[in-house]
Amino acid sequence: MRPEVTKRIKEIALDFTSQLSVVETPDEIKMAQKIYDTISSIDYYKKHPELVYQLDCPGDQYGRRVVVAEMNGEKAPSNKTVLMIGHFDTVGISDYGLLKEFAGQPEVLAEEFKKIKLPPEAKADLESGKYLFGRGLFDMKSGDAAIIGIMEEISKDIENFEGNLIYCAVCDEESNSTGMLTFVPHLIKLREEKGYDYLAMIDPDYMAPAYPGDPLKYVFVGTVGKIMPTFYIVGKETHVGESFDGLDPNQIAAQLTCRINLNPEFSDVVDGEVTLPPVTLKQRDLKTEYSVQTATKAILMFNYATHDSEPDAVLAKMKAAGQEEFQKVVDTLNERYKIFCEMYHREFRPQPWVARTMTYDEMYEAVKAEMGDELDAKIAAYTKELKEDTTIDVREKSYRLVDYVHDLWSDRDPVLVVYFTPPYYPHIAVHDDDPRDKVLIDAVRAAIETVKADPEFDYSLVEKRFLPCISDLSYAAAPTDPLVLEKYQKNTPGYGKDGIYYLPLDMMQALDLPVTDIGTVGKDAHKFTERIDPRFTFQYTPELIYQTIKNLLK
Repeated sequence: MRPEVTKRIKEIALDFTSQLSVVETPDEIKMAQKIYDTISSIDYYKKHPELVYQLDCPGDQYGRRVVVAEMNGEKAPSNKTVLMIGHFDTVGISDYGLLKEFAGQPEVLAEEFKKIKLPPEAKADLESGKYLFGRGLFDMKSGDAAIIGIMEEISKDIENFEGNLIYCAVCDEESNSTGMLTFVPHLIKLREEKGYDYLAMIDPDYMAPAYPGDPLKYVFVGTVGKIMPTFYIVGKETHVGESFDGLDPNQIAAQLTCRINLNPEFSDVVDGEVTLPPVTLKQRDLKTEYSVQTATKAILMFNYATHDSEPDAVLAKMKAAGQEEFQKVVDTLNERYKIFCEMYHREFRPQPWVARTMTYDEMYEAVKAEMGDELDAKIAAYTKELKEDTTIDVREKSYRLVDYVHDLWSDRDPVLVVYFTPPYYPHIAVHDDDPRDKVLIDAVRAAIETVKADPEFDYSLVEKRFLPCISDLSYAAAPTDPLVLEKYQKNTPGYGKDGIYYLPLDMMQALDLPVTDIGTVGKDAHKFTERIDPRFTFQYTPELIYQTIKNLLK
């Protein structure tokens, strides 16, 4: 990449970082405007102002927007189009403590960091002078800057460029992907109106070391998926003075955590690449007050990464594991109660608990058998009430719906209910034997070889499948099996256009795009020591993206 372009991309990145844009704050709107103004200042968009615009996110309580920029080559008519996305929201800045006012000022922050104790690796990187620190600089405003810098450079010789580019700067990637879910329907609309032929989607989200000391840098073709299986656990309350007469839902939750949490048994392996095992995101009982009554209910939520497991398979695995671990709790309780009775010289009588695990859909059907259509009317009314409540997030709303349906059931025996909590990110696998996928794979591989040919390039760069971090790339496609999607929808409480959570699955299926992440290089995303390697990020990340675009549009 020419030095002038590298310099320009760095300027844009630092400018973007100076505007804080923490997710779910008004600063996201300010950031969208800054990106819009930056793109609008490019000569090409002064000539074609209709090709850069902002889209409101429908129904968004924060009033956020996305920024879209189209670019049409003028060398010859072509409908071939490369899509690019990048998010401009960041995680919060509270982790900076007293230095949070400098979080968006890399040069000042570096000086302030010299005055405090940093982790050893971050301290060494600071002292080396080879890294820039700042919130969002790594995740992922430098990536947005790279795309804009490339588009600006291409626009200077648009007469000799054949094909089209569409870039969308999206909000809310760090939370619920509101921005990307606004962009997907717009892409379908653009294709219908302008005849664009979408080839692939590129995202320059961050690329981090796979483990401490990892010497490799990566380009990812394909992306990991994520789903959130959740256990709603109903035990049996009792007075603490009669504790063996109850069934503690916390013990069931603990048993499930021991079985599932970070257990490679539940990892997907595809093309030799392995997902991280499930990990807990929430575990708590649902008792709201202090008393000497034990808890009746608990909830346990997992982050479950996928490479090839679809929602129906994940649900089946979790239901089976749930039943096995529930039974172990019942057995353990009776074993311990028997020992206690022997110590107390009391007659032992096994407790009556029966391990029982079902999906949310199965519980719904059981309640429906008792209530008929009245159940649907009640669920619809309660869903509407939850949807209008802006004080709680979608995950809490999801749990409350499960709790509501359970409370309508006449059955009060202990039960384990498995369901899905939003959000859901489909995995996208890219295969060498698929012709369209192969075009992207070859384009990326050729880009890597071009960059490696630079005699000054001294990094170890490799191609891998499956970006290991969740990103908005997941919404460029969706499972096509209707039975899989039906299983997901029926076991995601409140799912639907008028519900608390909805995905444009039909439009995602219609896009069905191969994806690649060609990221900025750095360390410690989501930590106060977040930083980039500016040499790779401003020089080689843009070159890799540019070469991939060129190769796709050949």
